[in-house]
This record gives sequence, structure tokens and C-alpha cells, in this order.
Amino acid sequence: MLRKIFSATGLVASLMLAGVGSTHAAEPVQQLRLYAIDCGRIDIKDMGMFADTGEYDGKSGKVVTPCFLIRHPKGTLLWDTGLGDKLAGNKDGVDNGGFLLHVDTSLQSQLQGIGVAPGDVGYVAFSHMHFDHMGNANAFPAATWILNSAELAWAQSTPPPFGVDPSAFAGYKSAKTQMIDSDLDLFGDGSVRILKTPGHTPGHQVLVLKLKKAGTVVLSGDLYHTRENRKFHRVPSFNVERADTLASIDRVEAIVKNSKGKLFVQHDPLDFKLLPKFPAYLD
Repeated sequence: MLRKIFSATGLVASLMLAGVGSTHAAEPVQQLRLYAIDCGRIDIKDMGMFADTGEYDGKSGKVVTPCFLIRHPKGTLLWDTGLGDKLAGNKDGVDNGGFLLHVDTSLQSQLQGIGVAPGDVGYVAFSHMHFDHMGNANAFPAATWILNSAELAWAQSTPPPFGVDPSAFAGYKSAKTQMIDSDLDLFGDGSVRILKTPGHTPGHQVLVLKLKKAGTVVLSGDLYHTRENRKFHRVPSFNVERADTLASIDRVEAIVKNSKGKLFVQHDPLDFKLLPKFPAYLD
């Protein structure tokens, strides 16, 4: 099903480094931590679909597909699960008709490096259900899957929507689930919030973290795919609703401004490099 390719400003690094912790985290934590994990990358022959106004037509590009581990005193959340570990070991990547998929190191081996087993992950949640965000979802059967109701209904359409691989999230059927329709304060203290931001897909979401040292951090999901899309509010042609996308952008940017926060465009390689290199973390 990988043939169904995903439907598919500057940040100040010194500010972020003030909140960088050291390495291992399998032991209980006293305050919130954010780990950014390399879960693959995609070389794209033609980026045209990433703006419906023609700026990228015929231009090549690269995106990263990270995963994020959030450790809270009350539990552990995995936000997005990247490309599948089954792609690891393909030295030259997997060519998929204009998209070259790479996974250098499996997610599970990276988690093992800090002593985190799949059973230690209490929650998995997703910005949305395109395959490049769901690749390792089924590896966490003991976790509670937090699913947006509108997103799940859309992803189960027949035939599957562009970019959706139903086998990538089949594990939800036997897992414990928490269905949501709007925003969620996961631990009840305002430090880990999933916000509904429809437009890219019907139930698209972003993650907002309130870290003690680093402050407010927003993980964009696919609200944006590139820094330029954020700067110019460009909308991909494959988004399900343009107006909803722009409304979600307005909401999130207001939150970033009012909280004096920092937004990371998850797919942008430069934004990803500004985050601490795993296994270091923000706290």
C-alpha cells in the first residue's frame, strides 16, 4: 500500500538549547521531556503538490518524517510514528514513483537505546493518518490509541483516501482506544495538549507542550510541510479543505504568539535539526 504516497520564521537555536537535557529517560521523570526521533525521510522529485499556487511546480525537495516521545510524570506519549521500521536496512531507500523513502535506524532500536520498550509507551496519538505518520503504529499494541473520530472515519473510507494505508493502523481494532472530537488536555495539567486543526485532513491535530525550561513548543503535524509554507501560508493541493486549513493556521499562530512559543514544522529538515539530537531532550 506504500504506492498510495502520502497526500502528502526562523527559530532561534540558542533559545532551545537552554532547555536541553542530557540522555537517558527510562526511569520515572519529575517533569515533562520531549525527545525528537529520526523516523525517516523522503526525497521528492516534484514538490508541486505542496502548494496549490504553483510555487513548487517541477522543483525537487526533501522532507523528514520524525517521531516524538513525550515523557510526563503521569505517562509516556508517542506522537506520530514516522515511516515503518520495515524500511530500515534498505541502504538506497525504497523508490516509490517520484518518492524515495529512507529509514536509517528503526524506531524500536532507538527507543531501546534509552531503555524504553513498546510496553512502556502508554499512549500513541497522531497528527493525522497519512502513512508517513502511521508507519510504526501497530508496534504499540499495549498503548492507548488516541484517535480523532472524524479522522478515523475518513481514513476508513472505501476506497482509502490518497496517502492512507489502512494496514498501518489496523492495530487500533484490538488496542484500547480513546476517541476524541476536539481538543484534549492529556494529563489534565495543561502541559500536553492535542488541538484539533482540520484542513489537511478532516481530523488533523497539532501537539502543544508546555515545558518548564524551554517554554511552549508546538509540533505542527502537517499544518505546514515547509518553512516557506508557514511564512506564506501556502496550502497543499491535496488538503481536504482549504478554508479549514487557513482557519487552523490562524488559530495556531495566535497560540504561538500569545504564549511566546516556538513552532516546529515537523517535515522541515532545518526545523528538525534545531531540536536536540536524540537521545538528548528538551525539558
